[in-house]
Amino acid sequence: MFKPPDPTASARATDCSVAADDRKATSKSPSSCFVRPGRRLNPLIVFISIVYILLPKLLPLEAGAPAMARPRPRRPIGASCAAVALLLLLLAASVLPGSLAQDLAGDRAALLALRAALDRGGLLPWDTTAATPCGWRGVKCDGGRVIELRLPGKRLTGTIPPGTVGNLTALRKLSLRHNGISGPIPADVANCGELRVFSLRNNRLTGALPEVLFSLPSLRHADLSLNQFAGGVSQDFNRLKQLDTLFLERNLLAGELPAGLYLPALNRLNVSFNAALTGPVPPSLARMPANSFLGTALCDGPLPACSPPPPPTPPPEDSKKKKRKLSRWAVVGIIVGAALVLLLAMGLVAFLRRRRRRAAAAGAGATAAASVHTGTAPVTVTVARTDRDAAVTKQSSPPLTPALGSGGEGGRKLVFLGSAPERPYDLEALLRASAEVLGKGALGTTYRATLDGGEPVLAVKRLRESRLPEREFREKAAAVGALRHDSLPRLLAYFYGKEEKLLVYDFVGNGSLAALLHDGGAEGRARLDFTSRARIALAAARGVAFIHRGGSSHGSIKSSNVVITTARDGAYVTDYGVAELAGAAGDLPRRDAATGYQAPEVAAGARGAPQSADVYSFGVVVLELLSGRAPGRAPALALAAGGGGGGGVDLPRWVRSVVQEEWTSEVFDAAIANEERVEGEMLRMLQLGMDCTEHHPDRRPSMAEVEARIERIVEDACRKADFSSTDGSRSVSA
Repeated sequence: MFKPPDPTASARATDCSVAADDRKATSKSPSSCFVRPGRRLNPLIVFISIVYILLPKLLPLEAGAPAMARPRPRRPIGASCAAVALLLLLLAASVLPGSLAQDLAGDRAALLALRAALDRGGLLPWDTTAATPCGWRGVKCDGGRVIELRLPGKRLTGTIPPGTVGNLTALRKLSLRHNGISGPIPADVANCGELRVFSLRNNRLTGALPEVLFSLPSLRHADLSLNQFAGGVSQDFNRLKQLDTLFLERNLLAGELPAGLYLPALNRLNVSFNAALTGPVPPSLARMPANSFLGTALCDGPLPACSPPPPPTPPPEDSKKKKRKLSRWAVVGIIVGAALVLLLAMGLVAFLRRRRRRAAAAGAGATAAASVHTGTAPVTVTVARTDRDAAVTKQSSPPLTPALGSGGEGGRKLVFLGSAPERPYDLEALLRASAEVLGKGALGTTYRATLDGGEPVLAVKRLRESRLPEREFREKAAAVGALRHDSLPRLLAYFYGKEEKLLVYDFVGNGSLAALLHDGGAEGRARLDFTSRARIALAAARGVAFIHRGGSSHGSIKSSNVVITTARDGAYVTDYGVAELAGAAGDLPRRDAATGYQAPEVAAGARGAPQSADVYSFGVVVLELLSGRAPGRAPALALAAGGGGGGGVDLPRWVRSVVQEEWTSEVFDAAIANEERVEGEMLRMLQLGMDCTEHHPDRRPSMAEVEARIERIVEDACRKADFSSTDGSRSVSA
């Protein structure tokens, strides 16, 4: 469906060019270009050519003279070469036109047979009256043969029959991912000797891992993840000397990985969540990151060492020898000991009850001592509490008090920024509110707090720690509270105590972008068409650009900090300034290192969070929106996160590797991959995400430029959209 971005559209076109080794892999040998198997020579032309060459040898040069007696004139070299050239030309004329048409006709017949088997609903928009299949969607031709077949997310069902894919003998790339194809893979796929990319991810394929893979010497990318393949992993994978990527996660594979498994070209591997895989990781795969093997019983290599085998069980002793009777004094000792333990337990219970009564009386007195002061801004509430800090153990509407209570915070104040709220509340009311944990991050926990009566609903951020002195904390909180922008939540109030710091915001949104993309499954993503995703990116870009215009940086941009608002496709960028208020602005990028949003220069040890690092993190969010993959979940490019990486996935690296292989459509989420009307805008957004995630900070655009580019993309996409049919069904609703 998609073509790689036009190289002239960007100065960074090298990201979208085909790698040199790909060109080598796809180049044909002279013999394969000249005569392909199955092509027939025109007998008449061959006969004429042979006669042309042999005729001078058969005819006499001088009439009446014996052939053997006459001297034979030497033919000029040029004439001989001309004869050979003419012969080759005639042979080519007899081979190419008819055979090319014949091969393309065979490819067309194979594709129609595949469509009849898998597309029973008639969803593929192929014009069966066309003479060739080269104009069909998802089909690409070269040299008069079909070389690519890409049908992701087309709701194909059924079994791939023999004589379909196996007859596309010039095929180089095959993608049938995100469909409902079942059964085994036919053995005649081995006929596709030029196949380099084989992607059947997320289908219902069964049986053992297909042995036909081992007959594809040019194979570089194999993705069979999210299927129902069972059995073991064969050492025959060693025959695939060019294999660079192997994804087998979330199948039913079992047994041990072969100790002799050796794939020298392999850079990306994922066998995670095959629970029955056991034993040690082969030495050749020990260089892969641990998250390539998550959810398995494998050990060694990047995983914990394998446990030594248990010692042999000693033979049971003779029951007659073991049978002994307890003495009378032993029985008396046991009875006395049990009585003493019982007395101690009763005394401990009585002591704890008495202590609890005293604590309750003291707490009641402290609560009664609370006093409230109101007036012009800032508004303060003085409270005295002796509650002990307690961890939150429930996620659904527990009382806020145990989560936010602070020991020894008597006399501290809740400070409102700006005017007093329309419905006044104090810290006691806040602590009595029912609470729901929204998320936990490196700096603290965020709660949704609903006050008595149901209003207002607030978002409360409880900081884990803050190294700032109170005066500096107040100054920074006032600066954050003074910010006003449609894409930034408003800081309403804060509480500064010796052991506890709270930030109070208006509650906004329908959940985070991360939850919508990754926790709602395919249904959640299906609610977001491309235009909706672009609008969310635009709202977030406006908020970050506003922060940058003020000379600051955010420092923690990620999809969990992009909150979808009740306005259609709007978004807030949350957690701005939280790192500074926690006194951890310089350390936050390192704390978030494993999430996959960290810029390379920050990973290398740069202090602080420069604006260029914000641009990189925002670019990762853009790629996340387009691909539907979380940085920690992209196909285990986990060699450095590379699709995965030391705990997180290097999503930008994975995207680049796919685009460089001219396999751009693999990047896009299946929920938007078929939106043909905005294909150009999707490619422009993809290029923007790649520009933002350039390795060198100087090559990244500014957030002002990012905002302007997304605005143009959204405008163009909206002009093409049919709002009457898509507004209510494909976008985020309130």
